[in-house]
Amino acid sequence: MTNIIIAAGVALIFVMVGTPFWIRVVNRLGYGQMIREEGPEAHLNKRGTPTMGGTVFIVGSLVGYAAAHLFTGNVPTVSGILVLFLMTGLGFVGFVDDYIKVFKQRSLGLRSGAKMIGIVLVGVIFAIASLNFPNGYDVTPADPHLSFLRDFGPSIGPYLFVVWALLLIAAMSNGVNLTDGLDGLAAGPAGMVLAAYVIIGNWQLRNSCYDAGLGPGCYSVRDPLDLAVVAAAVLGGVFGFLWWNAPPAKIFMGDTGSLALGGVLVGLAILTRTQFLLAILAGLIVMITLSVIIQVGGFKLTKKRVFKMAPLQHHFELSGWAETTIVVRFWLMSALFVAIGLGLFYLEWMPKK
Repeated sequence: MTNIIIAAGVALIFVMVGTPFWIRVVNRLGYGQMIREEGPEAHLNKRGTPTMGGTVFIVGSLVGYAAAHLFTGNVPTVSGILVLFLMTGLGFVGFVDDYIKVFKQRSLGLRSGAKMIGIVLVGVIFAIASLNFPNGYDVTPADPHLSFLRDFGPSIGPYLFVVWALLLIAAMSNGVNLTDGLDGLAAGPAGMVLAAYVIIGNWQLRNSCYDAGLGPGCYSVRDPLDLAVVAAAVLGGVFGFLWWNAPPAKIFMGDTGSLALGGVLVGLAILTRTQFLLAILAGLIVMITLSVIIQVGGFKLTKKRVFKMAPLQHHFELSGWAETTIVVRFWLMSALFVAIGLGLFYLEWMPKK
């Protein structure tokens, strides 16, 4: 428990102190946010707001994770390093995208094909590596199975598993990116899901099939405690960033932050064997992503728009809701999704009489 507290605390302090410094650097370099012309008119006054803020909480998360292991003397695990690699790798892809936007002063950065190549490259490395590096019990970080509250069904094989992992990574990283349309809208729900994974990792440790002894409902997860430490480190970083990203935002996370957050959420889901549970925990992100799919698909079929604008948060903006009202209400919805997900996780564990 000590390393969880240290990871979160160090990351929180690092990001809260480091973000104002990054804001000054970005302002001096002129790296302000570009705004899409087809977006809501109310967003035009946000043009020039410092961006690429995800850089700070990525670094802060890495510092928090390292500090926790340094102070406790625990050795970093393969599982923890893999999730941090996925977060940092996707964050780098997002950073390149953000840099092109601000350097060329346009709302579009990397071409979609180049961006997807970067995501696929990082995702493939993560997926393949997660099926290797067995511990003393011959347990690898991931397993070629689908999972909800734990692995279920027959193995889908390593090749299909890599494809499945890539689908999850691409979907969630782009989902967080779509959610990041209002001040604090993506950081708040992502933080709630990360808090859930701190609880899940700690619970799996206390009911591990290997560290706690065999028993009904035990979990076959390779490094549950270190995954909780990763979640805590990123949670501390995101909360520190949210202090400056809350409405009215002093800085935006950019694709640097949104792709990184999507990556760390999927990484935690895959390695804690809770892939489908993530769809419930991150229900708000899923809902916002579906709104875009529905809008595009509906328009192609009927030539009519289902929403006034997609993603969903912009529909409510154009309906007259204040930005802070949308953000707070969406946060409440996210908290409900997380509560439902954790409730299902706990109920499944309870011994059956």
